[in-house]
Amino acid sequence: MDAYERVCRNTVEVVTDDDLRVLLTQPHKRVYAGYEPSGEIHLGHLVTINKLVDLQAAGFEVTVLLADLHAFLNRKGTMEKVGELAEYNKCCFEGLGLKNVNYVLGSELQLNRAYELLVLQLSQQITLNRATRSMDEVGRQMDHPTVSQMIYPIMQMADIAVLGADAAVGGIDQRKIHMLAREHLVNFGYKAPVCIHTPILNGLDGKKMSSSQGNFISVADSEEEIRKKCQKAFCPPEITDNPILQIFQHHIFPRLSEITIKRPEKFGGNRTFSGYAELETAYGNKEVHPLDLKKTCGESLAGILAPVREYIR
Repeated sequence: MDAYERVCRNTVEVVTDDDLRVLLTQPHKRVYAGYEPSGEIHLGHLVTINKLVDLQAAGFEVTVLLADLHAFLNRKGTMEKVGELAEYNKCCFEGLGLKNVNYVLGSELQLNRAYELLVLQLSQQITLNRATRSMDEVGRQMDHPTVSQMIYPIMQMADIAVLGADAAVGGIDQRKIHMLAREHLVNFGYKAPVCIHTPILNGLDGKKMSSSQGNFISVADSEEEIRKKCQKAFCPPEITDNPILQIFQHHIFPRLSEITIKRPEKFGGNRTFSGYAELETAYGNKEVHPLDLKKTCGESLAGILAPVREYIR
């Protein structure tokens, strides 16, 4: 797999493809992703973490912004609380393979004169309407948005500039913020970043993944918990919006070269797959039973996440 293929796999879009191809030819290139400190790092976070691992393998210098100020502005807790969570999340990220990368605490980057001046300059160019729309999918309680949440996307744009990022990674829910950055940073002498967007995956029940619904797998879950959650997960015969297949595509095959579904001979015997497309085709053709798929998913995921549990103990 070449660098371009590795960077683009399992993405929704890259803005723009031409810019990415040019960037890949550069000897020095930086990519960044920001994470609001949260209580648990789960499979929803792992989509972009896997992408950062891909980008590091493709020759990018990786920066992870532990966005404590963003979490505070988005009403996720006090600065003390989000600061504690930031350190815990960093340990989880390292356990997931994000080592030898730059970890930056947001409040250490953002509370200085030059940064604040850039935020104010950007704020003069962005309407309240666009700031609100850019936050619609990432903001908390956006039916009653606060002024702090309008500052959030502008600060995210400034992060890209001040960190010197050539590329930004985020879920597709970050797209509107990233497009503001591409449009406005050039007005202040910064380059428009390449934007790499990953999908938002379903929760285990087939609905939107949500901490309040508990429909996710945390990287801190025990092996037994992971297996039980996979066994109880929604796994329809269809391929579209199937959360178990999504786990194979975005979490298991990026980290394992092959998986084996273990079955008694009377049910077809063991079957090994060396890529997601092969597994998807077999499942679509009813060659793999949902129960066998879920069991293999739980076993594979438990093994993949085992180093994280050891690391954060």
